Amino acid sequence: MLSIVVGLVLLMALAYLGWSIIWVAPLAAGVVALMSGLDVFEAYTGTYMTGLVGFVQKWFPIFLLGAVFGKLMEETGAAKSVARKVTQLIGKKRAILGVLIAAALLTYGGVSLFVVVFAIYPIALQLFREANITRKLLVPTFALGAFTFTMTSVPGTPQIQNLIPMDYFHTSPTSGPIIGIVTTLIMAVGGYLWLAYRAKAFSAKGDVYTEPNADSLADTEDEEKIPNWILSLIPLVVVVILLNVVKVEAIYALLLGILSIMILNFRDYKKFIFSINEGGKGSVMAILNTSAAVGFGAVIAVVPAFDTITTWLLNISDNPLVAEALSVQIMAIITGSASGGMGIALTTLGDTFYNVAQATGISPDALHRIAAVASGASIFPNNGALLTLVAVTGLTYKETYKDVFMVAFLIPSIALVVGVIMGAVGLV
Repeated sequence: MLSIVVGLVLLMALAYLGWSIIWVAPLAAGVVALMSGLDVFEAYTGTYMTGLVGFVQKWFPIFLLGAVFGKLMEETGAAKSVARKVTQLIGKKRAILGVLIAAALLTYGGVSLFVVVFAIYPIALQLFREANITRKLLVPTFALGAFTFTMTSVPGTPQIQNLIPMDYFHTSPTSGPIIGIVTTLIMAVGGYLWLAYRAKAFSAKGDVYTEPNADSLADTEDEEKIPNWILSLIPLVVVVILLNVVKVEAIYALLLGILSIMILNFRDYKKFIFSINEGGKGSVMAILNTSAAVGFGAVIAVVPAFDTITTWLLNISDNPLVAEALSVQIMAIITGSASGGMGIALTTLGDTFYNVAQATGISPDALHRIAAVASGASIFPNNGALLTLVAVTGLTYKETYKDVFMVAFLIPSIALVVGVIMGAVGLV
């Protein structure tokens, strides 16, 4: 048991310090194996690599096509066009709501979380400037719009966190619609009300908009030509409809979404090769980060003490939804990755959760939605997407994390509890 605790703490500490999980995960796995009396060489070359490769084999096509889709949306200006139109419709005085909706719309359309940040940041900066809202709220606003409900709870979202549970529970992207809608409302409305309250509190103290530092990573000027927003919206609609209405495989939905971007932006054909190449490169890093965490989980799973943890989680409640929620959330917090934490939890316990649920009458759709929501209720300082967001905005954790904690951890955790209760009473 001590080996698992030490390994988890080491993994989280090094990730928090900014060290790449690609080499931190096998290092932490080696520590766990050594302290547990396992053969370290076999643990790495056998158990760890089997877990890593298994995840890559199963999910790389989705990561690849999702990254290419997002990069094409970014390079053609389509993502920026949609974001700008949404913020224009909402109005400059409601800057927080405008940025929130723009980020949510792009995320639900299948655009990568990282692409959403880069696409919307220049527009968000201008809106916050004109509304005289402190930049300290940029990070939590992005986090709420892109890292919470549209990533996990809105039924039908094409984000990977909503697709991974399908393979374990034999479900669909729209599984658990009632739980999904209710948890979405809790996160979206609760988060927005908190941010609106904080904006007034900052303004009352005289803490208003200030220009970013010169070394901020994003260019605030946005004079380039961008495509028509209606045409730019079509690829997002294509992916969502194909995935949820036509019910095609996610691979085909994303592939057709990519083709629609290229057809609608054929005049920018010179950008296609670059976008596809860069999307491919990005997908490799994204899946390696996630699968590295899954490999670490595979080593933990063969440690004898893991059976004790499994027994504890399964016996913490008569309802498997509680055990699942805790397992996914804890692993996602530790690894700093919603998909990575979910991968660990479901790889090791997914079949058990499914069998117990079948025996107790719990709907697999409830298992699906709770797993997704739990994965997102995990945004701690070591979260990879949050680290990128902080770097892009040129802000610090001291300035922003209090509000990030509220909108991306505490309120989603409340939504998770409500979702578990709903699943337990059969409201799925």
